[in-house]
Amino acid sequence: MISVLILTKNEEQDLPGCLESVAWCDDIHVYDSLSDDKTVEIAKAAGAKITSRKFDNWSAHQNWGLANIVFKYKWVLYIDADERVSKELVGALQGFDTENINVAYEIRRRDFAWNGKWLKHAQVSPFYLRLFRPGKMRYERLVNPLSIPDGAVGRLDGYLDHYPFSKGFKYWFSRHLGYADMEAAMRLQQINTNERFSVRKALFSADFTQRRYHQKGLFYKLPGRPVIKWIYMVVVRRAFLDGAAGVTYATMQAIYEYFIVLKTKEMLRK
Repeated sequence: MISVLILTKNEEQDLPGCLESVAWCDDIHVYDSLSDDKTVEIAKAAGAKITSRKFDNWSAHQNWGLANIVFKYKWVLYIDADERVSKELVGALQGFDTENINVAYEIRRRDFAWNGKWLKHAQVSPFYLRLFRPGKMRYERLVNPLSIPDGAVGRLDGYLDHYPFSKGFKYWFSRHLGYADMEAAMRLQQINTNERFSVRKALFSADFTQRRYHQKGLFYKLPGRPVIKWIYMVVVRRAFLDGAAGVTYATMQAIYEYFIVLKTKEMLRK
């Protein structure tokens, strides 16, 4: 069997659907960042166990949860409130061999646009380490944390469906402005410590998480990053095949990169 961990902060809108998609689990934990809406009440009504902690940054928050929450089972599926476990993934989880040699599994995520369109081509990072033994997983980075498994990694069938626009465009931009603050802080730290990134690992690492980490580190050093990202998403990844939603999403991601550029410059001036 598998435990489920859901991170929340004012998720009264999205949490019911998320909980419904994991109703097959008898050990659901909602790890809440002091919500002031009905998130906790909704979780309790569904029979979930509640753990509350003030959010500081992503890696510290996640690491604290894995170290302090008492799970019933040896394996944990970690999801966010705006994600849903697909029927295919439920089947894979219910048939999962909990005694295998791996310590973590990658799950493919499908991001959906505001109009319900699967951003199949525009989505940059499809695989995420979301099923793991909690004692064998830790996180680094303030935002978009790097997953560090202590052992072998496998890949699970099925999809984790993600609805990042469930609360509208305003919420998406507001949240990414917050992400930009943390990304800029990390960029400043990298500049101050002269952190080095590997082209070899960025291109050829078998570990997707490590490969992505070094790609981002090298990418931050490029001039004209927002334009490069837009061209990469629209032309190289062919986001145009996702229609207007794909091109719009690529443009929004380019704007997010520009947020990071502006915030980094602002911090450097200080």
